Amino acid sequence: MENAIVINNLWKKYKIGQPKKLGDVLPLFLFRQKLKEFWALKNINLSIKKGERLGIIGPNGSGKSTLLKIISGVTAPSLGNFTITGKVAALLEVGTGFHPDFTGRENIYLYGTIMGMELSEIKHRFDEIVRFSGIKKFLDTPVKYYSSGMYVRLAFSVAVHLDWDVLLVDEVLAVGDVDFQKKCLSKIEQSLGSKKTLILVSHNFDVIRKFSSKVLFIKDGKIQKIGKADSVINYYLKHV
Repeated sequence: MENAIVINNLWKKYKIGQPKKLGDVLPLFLFRQKLKEFWALKNINLSIKKGERLGIIGPNGSGKSTLLKIISGVTAPSLGNFTITGKVAALLEVGTGFHPDFTGRENIYLYGTIMGMELSEIKHRFDEIVRFSGIKKFLDTPVKYYSSGMYVRLAFSVAVHLDWDVLLVDEVLAVGDVDFQKKCLSKIEQSLGSKKTLILVSHNFDVIRKFSSKVLFIKDGKIQKIGKADSVINYYLKHV
């Protein structure tokens, strides 16, 4: 089967301690001595087939979200490379891709465009997106006044109405209420087909078991184990 994603020798480095405003600290040449390098990802090698459903688990700070951000193009790797075949839709941090001063209506068009939808496609699916989100009452309110749950509702509604080949989901559904979580998971299940690839990061093992044909356990930026859901989850619980 053809690969949807291939990752080769991927590394990601961050610098810890850099200030937001250099004027708030000592002269830069003194401050630089305090910066520390942190490798969020270390030598990641991974191939994901088209139609595969990969669950990713690991403790907080292990590199799960960083990996998805790189795959989605939000950030670039420090070393290594990766290739993706097809259109990617990503549900990462709450509100990613939204402009806080724009209304929900305006952000549907903005987010849809960022995700690669044509204007005609957004217009065609607009009512369906709004209906699924359940926030019609607040559609013309700037999203900076939305709760985190409302953010998720709107972002997810746009993302799942895309014609995507690869869907990235990073724990954002944990913010929504239980009924909406069920609705989202049901929509994902309906959308998945033989050529649709899903990568799901979650601490909810029931969700991981339900949606994953394969599970990846990552810790300290390194792949610890990859295999069937129960085997990897049991390994994770034993070693973390």
